[in-house]
Amino acid sequence: MYGGDEVSAIVIDLGSHTCKAGYAGEDAPKAVFPSVVGSVDQMEVDDPGTPDKNSGSVQETKSKEKRKLYVGSQALEYRRDNMEVLPTIKDGVITDWDMVESVWDHALRDCLLVDPKEHPLLLAEPSFNSQQQREKSAELMFEKYNVPAIFLAKNAVLTSFASGRATSLVVDSGGGSTTIAPVHDGYVLQKAVASSPIGGEFLTDCLIKSLESKGLNIKPRYAFKRKEIRPGEFQTVDINFPQTTESYRLYSQRIIASDIKECVCRAPDTPYDETSYSNIPMTPYELPDGQTIEIGADRFKTPDVLFNPSLVQTIPGMESYADIASSARGLPQMVIESINKCDVDIRRELYSGILLSGGTASMQQLKERLEKDLLEESPQAARVKVVASGNATERRFSVWIGGSILASLGSFQQMWFSKTEYEEHGAGYVQRKCP
Repeated sequence: MYGGDEVSAIVIDLGSHTCKAGYAGEDAPKAVFPSVVGSVDQMEVDDPGTPDKNSGSVQETKSKEKRKLYVGSQALEYRRDNMEVLPTIKDGVITDWDMVESVWDHALRDCLLVDPKEHPLLLAEPSFNSQQQREKSAELMFEKYNVPAIFLAKNAVLTSFASGRATSLVVDSGGGSTTIAPVHDGYVLQKAVASSPIGGEFLTDCLIKSLESKGLNIKPRYAFKRKEIRPGEFQTVDINFPQTTESYRLYSQRIIASDIKECVCRAPDTPYDETSYSNIPMTPYELPDGQTIEIGADRFKTPDVLFNPSLVQTIPGMESYADIASSARGLPQMVIESINKCDVDIRRELYSGILLSGGTASMQQLKERLEKDLLEESPQAARVKVVASGNATERRFSVWIGGSILASLGSFQQMWFSKTEYEEHGAGYVQRKCP
C-alpha cells in the first residue's frame, strides 16, 4: 500500500500518435507531443579512448554514441540530415524501449519539470497489453526512475471512468489503430477485444496518396522559403535537402495532411460511392506554401475507409495496403462482433453505452454515421446509443482524463503498486496489483 495523498500523482498516456502527460486531478494534460522519435546514427567516435582494464568498456561507449534521439514537437520540427523518424509504438506494442525511455524522460524532466522520485505514476496501457510489456514498464519505472509507486490502467477502463460509467463499449480510434473493448464493472473483457490497423495515420496516408494522384503535392515546411517581393505578395522558393530521409519527409507531410483531414473531412451520411459524390462542391484549403487546393469527394471518401476498408483498393498508390484492407472489418461490424462475444446479460447495456474516444473519433459526423449503421445492423431489441463528448479535447484526451480522475480519488490510494512491494515480490507482481 502506498499513501500518495500528500503529493500529486503524474498521469502519462503514451499513445501511438501522441504522448499526453500531466498532474492527476487536472482537466487536461500539461504536455502533449508526438510519440515518434527522431534518430540520427552517429559516426563512431574519432578518439577510440583508452581501453579500461575491463576490455568491454570502450565498446560500450561506442554503442551508446551510435545514435542520438530527438523527442518533442520542437526537436522534430527542425530538419536534420539523415534523421529517421521512428515510431515508439506499432500496433499497440512498444517497438524500442530506449525510445520509450527518451519519451518518458522528455515528459517528466523537460515538460513537467518534476523529479520522478517524488511522484507516484499512473501509466495508461493498451487493452491487450502483454504481461511481458507490463513487467518491463514496472521494472523501468522502479529501477531507472525510482518512482515511489506505479499503477498500470487499461485505456478502455480510463475512457469509461472519464464518462462516469462502469460498463460501456469503448471505441478508441487513435493514430495507429482502432480498438473496440467492452468494459464491465471497471474491467476489460479481454476475450471480446477487437482491433483494426486502420487509424488516423492510415487515413492521413490515404488522403496524401489520393491528392497526389490528382497532381496535388503537399510540400513539407522545410522544403521551401517564402520571400516577400512586394508588400503582401510572396514568392515561394524551393529548397533541396538531399540528405533528408524518406521517413522525415513523410512525417512532415503527415502533419499538414492531418490538418487538412481535421479541417475539411467528414464521415459521409451513407456509404461512399463515386457516382453520388462526383459532383460534390469543392472545399478550399490553403497550404503552408501559399498554394490553395480544392478538395472534393476525397473529404468524404477518406473517412469512409473506417466503415468500408475495401475502399483503400480504389485509392492510387495504396495498393501495397490491399492485404490490410481485405482483412480489416468496418467499424459497425467490429462493434457488433465484440458485443456478441460478451455474455448475453450485458449486451443490451453495451449497445446503449458505446463510447467514442481518440483523435480520429473527433471527426465530424462520425458519431452520427456509426449510430445510423449500428441501428440498421444490430438486433431489433437493442437500443443503440453512441456517446461522444461534445468537446473535441475531451474526446481526444479521454484516456488521460480518466487517469487523472482515477489517480486523484481518495479510495484509489491503496491500489498503488509500491516500490516496497516491487522489491519484495518483483515485477511479476504487477499482474496482481494492476489487473
